[in-house]
Amino acid sequence: MADVAKLILEGKEHELPIVTGSMGEKSVDITDLRAKTGYVTLDSGFGNTGAAESKITFIDGDKGILRYRGYPIEVLAEKSNFVETAYLLINGKLPTKTELDSFNTNMVRHSLIHEDMLRLFEGYPSSAHPMAILASMVCSLSSFYPDFLDVHNPEHVNNIVYRLLSKIRTIAAFSYKKSIGQPIMYPRNDLDYCSNFMYMMFAVPSEKYEVPEEFIKALDLLLILHADHEFNCSTSTVRMVGSSDANLFASSAAGICALWGAKHGGANQEVINMLKEIDKNGGDVDKAVAMAKDKDSNFRLFGFGHRIYKNYDPRAKVIKAACDNMLNKINRKDPLLEIARRLEDKALADPYFVERKLYPNVDFYSGIMYRAMGIPNDMFTVMFALGRMPGWIAHWMEMHQNKERIGRPRQIYQGKIQENYVPISDRG
Repeated sequence: MADVAKLILEGKEHELPIVTGSMGEKSVDITDLRAKTGYVTLDSGFGNTGAAESKITFIDGDKGILRYRGYPIEVLAEKSNFVETAYLLINGKLPTKTELDSFNTNMVRHSLIHEDMLRLFEGYPSSAHPMAILASMVCSLSSFYPDFLDVHNPEHVNNIVYRLLSKIRTIAAFSYKKSIGQPIMYPRNDLDYCSNFMYMMFAVPSEKYEVPEEFIKALDLLLILHADHEFNCSTSTVRMVGSSDANLFASSAAGICALWGAKHGGANQEVINMLKEIDKNGGDVDKAVAMAKDKDSNFRLFGFGHRIYKNYDPRAKVIKAACDNMLNKINRKDPLLEIARRLEDKALADPYFVERKLYPNVDFYSGIMYRAMGIPNDMFTVMFALGRMPGWIAHWMEMHQNKERIGRPRQIYQGKIQENYVPISDRG
């Protein structure tokens, strides 16, 4: 007999199936709980709710483990590249050389955006946040490819996958050019994924531009580390929206909007702002740590702690080493990096942070690397979206392959029971 959990409600015993994951995770299947008992579970923030079974990403927050399709993030960061990692997440296996060449070729073919979309860029004010532009432009792709929106047609889905992965970097770069008043730079078919993005971001028509090799390597690494992270807020949003049979463009745009928040993808931007504030106040990290522990202070220490990790974020370890290496190679001294190092040392030696398992997360050093590459603060979250796109696509596809039901959480209503309607003329 299969393992079951027993729940006693109103004196009656109910058996609930136990579902065990491939890494030994245990879950209680409550799919039929309401139908059989009239009860639902209450789990604010879904911290203890398994929304679906997935084969994409595994995280053990207590041990600091992150794996894409079974491959440790440290191995992929060292040996893979972003395009290969994207293929792995989306297709469930590492590609052969032929498969990878074909994958690259398809993305090169679809790097241009429709010329009519340029008029949409012209309509945004120069003060528009790049994430606002990115979300709306990705959603608007639906209107330019109306013949490929059947979510149950594999050919349509594959066509959208290539277009979305390729065009998001073009849209992102164009949004930056718009914000600084420079002419757009069209993608070049002779450049790889990351080089092409950097070219569109920083080249100008009036002079030759060579993409720095160290920046290409750093960007490739950062995109790999951000490519997926299980059922986080934005990924859950993509799956929720996609469960209604919304197309992949619309679902991804919803994910971009979810990512925009400071509690999610916007955190690395907040880290830089925090480090600048500490620098402006003389670089006193002792004072910053004391303020972070003071309940009456409005100061918040961004870049420490994680909803899942109760250990050092494995991505943060990789980024910290890469950040040191890149800055050394380009011979650049960043006062914010020095403050970040001292702040980390101070926090990790403080019992307050150690007892609460508040270790540096992926946002702590990623902003410094983007800053060193010349990418401005308001583009940091856009970079996060660029990296996370393969994960969103993989989850959207898996959700459809598993034939999951439309997402529809329940609530526990705590409002008024019933009110009598009073005509407006009789309301005091």
